[in-house]
Amino acid sequence: MDEEERHHARVTRPQIAQNTPIKSFYYASIHASINPIPPCLLFSSPMPDTASLDWDLCSTVCDHQSPRLDAEKPPTVIYAGSGTSSDPYVVVWDPKDPQNPYEWSRTRKWILTAQLALATWTVSFSSSSYSGGLTFIVRDLGTSEELAVLGISLYVLGFALGHVLLMFGRRIIFLVTLGLYTPLQLAGCLGNNLPTLLACRLLTGIFGSSPLTNAGGTIADIWDARERGLASAIYASVPFLGPVIGPIVGGFVAENPNLGWHFNFWLMFIFSCASLITGYFFAPETYAPVLLRQRAKKLMKFSNGSTHYVSKYDLNGRSKSFSQLIFTNLSRPFVFMVTEPIVSLFAVYTAIVYGTLYALFSAFPIVFQKHRGWTPGQGGLAFIGVGVGIAMGTCTSSIQNRIYRKAMEKSPSGHAVPEDRLHMAMVGAVLVPVGLFWFAWTADPPIHWIVPIIAGFPFGMGICQILQSSTAYLMDAYSTYFASAIAATVILRSICGAVFPLISPAMFNKLGDQWAMTVFAILGLVCTPIPFLFWVRHTFVPFLKFC
Repeated sequence: MDEEERHHARVTRPQIAQNTPIKSFYYASIHASINPIPPCLLFSSPMPDTASLDWDLCSTVCDHQSPRLDAEKPPTVIYAGSGTSSDPYVVVWDPKDPQNPYEWSRTRKWILTAQLALATWTVSFSSSSYSGGLTFIVRDLGTSEELAVLGISLYVLGFALGHVLLMFGRRIIFLVTLGLYTPLQLAGCLGNNLPTLLACRLLTGIFGSSPLTNAGGTIADIWDARERGLASAIYASVPFLGPVIGPIVGGFVAENPNLGWHFNFWLMFIFSCASLITGYFFAPETYAPVLLRQRAKKLMKFSNGSTHYVSKYDLNGRSKSFSQLIFTNLSRPFVFMVTEPIVSLFAVYTAIVYGTLYALFSAFPIVFQKHRGWTPGQGGLAFIGVGVGIAMGTCTSSIQNRIYRKAMEKSPSGHAVPEDRLHMAMVGAVLVPVGLFWFAWTADPPIHWIVPIIAGFPFGMGICQILQSSTAYLMDAYSTYFASAIAATVILRSICGAVFPLISPAMFNKLGDQWAMTVFAILGLVCTPIPFLFWVRHTFVPFLKFC
């Protein structure tokens, strides 16, 4: 509120719903545990001078509801509207509202961020740990390598098919999908035929997509632009770090005669249980439209339906039917992909680097196991270079955060533009093709094995920086619609992540290691200018609708 509104708040008495006693109204808000329901709901139309209000009671309620509120004078919120069905009161956050996720303590935010990282790591780890046992799956189930690789592709394809409805909130979607994802892992633990295994992989991929699309939105819900740099960097790195660790663990587990490839699924089940349990206890609802919608419904209940309230986020959707709202939420990522140049270009870019990473899961067994005679466990260690690069890329987020804070300090408004998130993306755009060309022309057995493994370092660092920067950029640019924007990128990159592992074995067998990897390097090189184009924001502004 500006100063004029604050003055109006101090001198204007609240207008209470008709036929609703003041005391019962306040006590109802206490018993319903709405925290905080301002004891003084203030509107533009003052009550008659003869109306009186028990301000001591207001202060008592303030103290009971939130110690953060000033007890000397009751806090006030100006709700626009007149309370009728055609012009309802518009429910907004109080400036210091403890229920507003932005107002939560840093400890609570970091606990939630850690839980989101665990869940995201779990589903990404599960996508690739399967690949560590491919050789043994082919042997034990009597199938071909091409069919066995489908277990990777179907799982990642499930990420694209599992786009969920954000209108219902973060928590309910997270718990329901992860609650289905966890027991489905048992089909892989106990299954002994390929159809069961592939069906399990597709379904777990579909239900496992929730952390990938939901977690980023939750990060944006709880951290403001100044603080979210490290949190978004962690979230953006995990989807790449999990797949790199997966083959290392999966390879050694699968070749252990006392464990076998089935135990990889038991590991997935254990991690899934941990994510589900921690999510139940530490992942509250954070989606502001849902929280304010719930508050509006409770306020309307307090007035016995005589006064109408609506969340500020639901104003434009009040005339839409339930089916229309579902269609809007489901279609928005695809609308973004087609109509928003920022989303479409970043979706293509991240899809290519993500697909290239997953292509390595079927290519590395050819390069290191088939051509160099390594065991599956040793072949998994070939991903160490990529993993170290991703870890180093995560560390560079501190550099990007300092750059962003300096931009905020220099800005007269105190706000930096989203493009100030892109410095590391421009570095990563150069590193990705460098690493791929390096690997392509040093992969042959006559060259020492350490050389192509080191080539994974710039590649891993580059893809991490690209995804970190693009995630933070989309958070700043799209705010409320960030989850839909990131869902658009997840859908496209999941499709590429599903297709690339299927085509890479044929490419490496027919073109050879050098030229097959050169094809991926050229794709990365073609995309190199994209972050630099985003830097010139005015190029895209005339075409943006939601940004």
